[in-house]
Amino acid sequence: MKKDVAQKAKENAERRVLDLLLPPQPLKPQRVYRPGDPGAGDEPSPARESAEARTREVLQEKLRKGELDSREIEVEVRDTGNTAMMQVFSSSGLEEMGLNVQEMFGRFMPQQKKRRKTTVAEALGILEQEELQNLIDMDAVVATAIERVENSGIVFLDEIDKIAGRGAPGRGPDVSREGVQRDILPIVEGCTATTKYGPVRTDHVLFMAAGAFHMTKVSDLIPELQGRFPIRVELDSLEAKEFARILREPQNSLIKQYKAMLKTEGITLDFTDDSVEAIAEICQKVNEESENIGARRLHTIMEYLLEEISFEAPDTEEATVLIDAEVVRNRLADITEDWDLTKYIL
Repeated sequence: MKKDVAQKAKENAERRVLDLLLPPQPLKPQRVYRPGDPGAGDEPSPARESAEARTREVLQEKLRKGELDSREIEVEVRDTGNTAMMQVFSSSGLEEMGLNVQEMFGRFMPQQKKRRKTTVAEALGILEQEELQNLIDMDAVVATAIERVENSGIVFLDEIDKIAGRGAPGRGPDVSREGVQRDILPIVEGCTATTKYGPVRTDHVLFMAAGAFHMTKVSDLIPELQGRFPIRVELDSLEAKEFARILREPQNSLIKQYKAMLKTEGITLDFTDDSVEAIAEICQKVNEESENIGARRLHTIMEYLLEEISFEAPDTEEATVLIDAEVVRNRLADITEDWDLTKYIL
């Protein structure tokens, strides 16, 4: 819906900025004296109106070209920093009631405004967002969102193994775990869930669940919940080639993060292809010989590998550090070969 009103919001924001750069003249009639014309003096001056219109067109053209972006203006914006907060303590919990107290009181309280000095470029962005909020029909947005959730929604339940029973049923913590499962069951089966945006039916929502099940089995879940997940897929452990892809391909991969972090200290960090392969192989080896924590192992290995470089970076002059396979193996050899050290460090 934002796309439908984006152009209109941009035009409104431009108009508001132009009004600040060139305030419109008052609407009262301009008196013009003409000798010999006793009825003159009540009509506006056409020359003045046309001059103002031409000036406004010139400013609008410069505004769209970005020539006025650095000019400072004072704009009136909504004050979102001093919103009154109310906290309600309840034994049952407000989330169960589906109420948003702050939003409810916000509808009755007037919007606070404040004046702020900013550049024209920043003012355009702020005012465009305000205009977008004014133009969007939130009732239509909520109705569309509910319709999409009911027909195309996907809910992912992660770490569902944590609520599976581990001992004798009906005893100790297994009682609360089973209670959580029974709370989830009607939502997965299909019911009308109450939300702050209104009732939502879950009959056609796709539910997916995942869990490691190291300490438990799928059969430890209550039978009713097992029956609601008829398709089961068992994933294989990550191997070296997957670890290497995780280090290379993501937009915010660990290698790119460490490069950017050390770049702030003036250090250029370079990884060779064989170093990435060596890190991936060590990750696979450590996961196989100790607890398999998947791709999380990359965090501990990368941190230990670059620990000294990161610690000495603030006192190091600008330099280029090359990480190759030999550096990786020399740094991690003692740790990976000593099982006790691997257990507590990696």
